[in-house]
Amino acid sequence: MTYRVVQWTTGNVGRQSVEAILAHPDLELVGCYAWSPDKAGKDVGELCGTSPAGVAATNDVDALLALKPDCVVYNPMWLDVAEMVRILESGANIVSTAGFITGHSLGDGRDRILEACARGQSSVFGSGINPGLANLIAMVSAAGCDRVDKIVVSETADATGYDSPATELPVGFARPIDDPDLLAMTTKGTSVFEDAVRLLGSALGVEFDEIVCEAEYAKTTEDLDLGSWKIAAGCVAGIAGSWQGRIAGRTVVDLRFRWRKGQSLEPDWKMDTGYFIEVQGRPTIRTKVEILPPADFQGSTLSDFMVLGMVMTAMPAVHAIPAVVAAPPGIVTYTDLPLPLPRKVVPRPAEPELVG
Repeated sequence: MTYRVVQWTTGNVGRQSVEAILAHPDLELVGCYAWSPDKAGKDVGELCGTSPAGVAATNDVDALLALKPDCVVYNPMWLDVAEMVRILESGANIVSTAGFITGHSLGDGRDRILEACARGQSSVFGSGINPGLANLIAMVSAAGCDRVDKIVVSETADATGYDSPATELPVGFARPIDDPDLLAMTTKGTSVFEDAVRLLGSALGVEFDEIVCEAEYAKTTEDLDLGSWKIAAGCVAGIAGSWQGRIAGRTVVDLRFRWRKGQSLEPDWKMDTGYFIEVQGRPTIRTKVEILPPADFQGSTLSDFMVLGMVMTAMPAVHAIPAVVAAPPGIVTYTDLPLPLPRKVVPRPAEPELVG
């Protein structure tokens, strides 16, 4: 079966989605949403740095939905509930990397999405690296235990070279270290981790009495120039957060992140970059996930290497397309779908050259 796909935006993650869709024999790119007017009318390949795709980007939503896609790959920086509702009501399914897992962190927005799924007989699935793939790895690890006491998923990253003030300022970076609103900002800015806690609770078959966010902060002792924005000395350049699902006062799921900027952090948090997953139980199972370049990787700048993370963000959603299209209407997660498998992504060996 060939799945008709519309790509929604061509930002950092969206570009990787486009490349994967164009290369996949079971996926047909039939349309692309252009977020900014200057992209409208341009070939998707031009926008994504690939060869021409024969599909022009447009900001005409009605025209895109009239194409009757099986699925929309939804990769904006921030999700828009009204936008998602419009897509789902049309009958198109959604796979998303835009901070969506279960939708609980959206408040009444979740109800609106569910109602749209019912009207359109469509389904929506969200993933990414973390939350997303890291939580799936934790679930798979826990399947090896006959008793699970606690699941801990930790992300640590030196984000100095990650120039994205639109996503980093809202969580508390660059605020004065004594700002009383810091925890509220971090809680709101990372609220999708609440969804991920609920996802792991669903995998374990438990309901939490409470889900809380805790955080601590570190300041920079020198002014930091991060490219398009700055962090002044004495302001937040390190955030360590923890979203916890608790039962009877005991933490059963703990999703942690520790991000730092620059080399003048106080306290000077040591960073072992990657994703660390520990399922405490019988037995205790520990996993470390690192993102490394392939043997044929050609790149020398930080931006070149950042592409690897964008690929890892995009692909769990793209691989899930067949399962999401086949799923019953509603919000679906990793606990509802068969394991999304990387079908047909192994490159064929090059044909040997004929001599003579």
